[in-house]
Amino acid sequence: MNIRLQLERKIEAQEKEIDALRAEILKKDSFLQGLKEALKLLPRQEGESATHILRSGSDMAKAKDFLQKLGRPVHIGEILKGIGKEVNKNNRASLSGSIGTYARRGEVFFKSGPNIFGLIEHRGKDAFEDEEPPDDFGVGDAVLVGKEATGNHS
Repeated sequence: MNIRLQLERKIEAQEKEIDALRAEILKKDSFLQGLKEALKLLPRQEGESATHILRSGSDMAKAKDFLQKLGRPVHIGEILKGIGKEVNKNNRASLSGSIGTYARRGEVFFKSGPNIFGLIEHRGKDAFEDEEPPDDFGVGDAVLVGKEATGNHS
């Protein structure tokens, strides 16, 4: 047998083996991509670090740091004040929209009421649980009794 023919057969065998390996790599790569996409759909677990999610120095990172210091959920206006931003309609809409996106995905923040946000790690702590009602709470409120309460004015 001719040496040239032997080399051509060896080359052909190696090419077939390489094609089979490439097909196996492609199959495994597709499976890996599917796993990564499935992982993105799951909410992050409590205690998982959020530092890699939020860009350092961003308003979101500042809001996280502010909420971390407070240890409880607060209204978006208080968050804006806490991060040194003017409390106006545009800033409220922008920050609450961004925080709300994370909250819906179950990442970093959660929403405990209208425009009230906290950190997932502080979930369960009410926005107002540490606050006492004001001293004048209920004073001056009309209390209807008897005929006035029922609407009977006879």
